[in-house]
Amino acid sequence: MAEEGPSEDRSPYQRVVLKISGEGFSHAGERGIAMDAVLHMARQTMRAAQLGPQIAIVLGGGNILRGAQFTVGTTAIHEATAHYMGMLATVMNGLALQDALESLGADTRLLTAVRMEGVAEPYIRRRARRHLEKGRIVLLAGGTGSPFVTTDTAAAQRALELGADILLKATRVDGVYSDDPEKNPHAVLYSQLGYEDFRRRNLRVMDHEAITKCAQYNLPVMVFNFKKEGNIERAVRGERVGTLISRNAG
Repeated sequence: MAEEGPSEDRSPYQRVVLKISGEGFSHAGERGIAMDAVLHMARQTMRAAQLGPQIAIVLGGGNILRGAQFTVGTTAIHEATAHYMGMLATVMNGLALQDALESLGADTRLLTAVRMEGVAEPYIRRRARRHLEKGRIVLLAGGTGSPFVTTDTAAAQRALELGADILLKATRVDGVYSDDPEKNPHAVLYSQLGYEDFRRRNLRVMDHEAITKCAQYNLPVMVFNFKKEGNIERAVRGERVGTLISRNAG
C-alpha cells in the first residue's frame, strides 16, 4: 500500500481481490440473476479498473442457491453434495458477469476451481497472476473447489495466493455493525476493527476462518456497501467507505 494519501485518479493498490456475494446479482428479496444488477456491478468494476489496479473477483452464489438450504431437515442430499451445487451457482454468476464486463469493453478471464474446460479455464495460481499482469479482470468461481469452505474463505485464500494488497468484501450493508442492522436499528457501525476485535465480538458479516487467514498474513480487509453507486471505485481508490479490518485498526 502506498504511504501517500489516495490520489483522485489512481489507486494506491497494485492488486486487489474483490469478493462479491451472490446477492449482488439479483434485486433485493429476489433470487436468480437480474442482468441490470449485473451490469451495475460491471460498470463500477470497469471504472475501478481504470484507476490502475489489477482486479480479481471472487464470486458468491447465494442468489441461485446456498448449500445449507439442502441440508436442513433432510438426509436426501449429502452436505458435501450441497456445497458442490453451490460452487456451480458461482460459475453461473461468473459467466453472467464476464459477458456484462466484456459488453463494456473489458478483457476478462473466468477461472474456476471445479474443472469445466467447456465454459471456463481451470484455476491455476500462476495462470491467474499472468492474466492479471496482462491487465485482464479475472473472475474466480467455484470457491476453493472443496466442500465445507465458504466463498469468504475462498476470497481470503485467493487474495493471499495472488499477492493482493487488500481484500475488498462487497456486501449490502455499509460495513461491520455491532449487530444485524436490518434487525436492530440501534446497531453501531464500526469504522475500523482489529482482527482480534472482530473475532472476540463474534461479528458475522464475514466468515471467521477468512479473517483468521487474513490476520495470519496481515492482509487488510475492507467491508463496504457496493449497492451505493461509486463505492467499488472509492474502495479501490483507497477511500474509507466501510469498515477497515487490519492489524493496526481498532
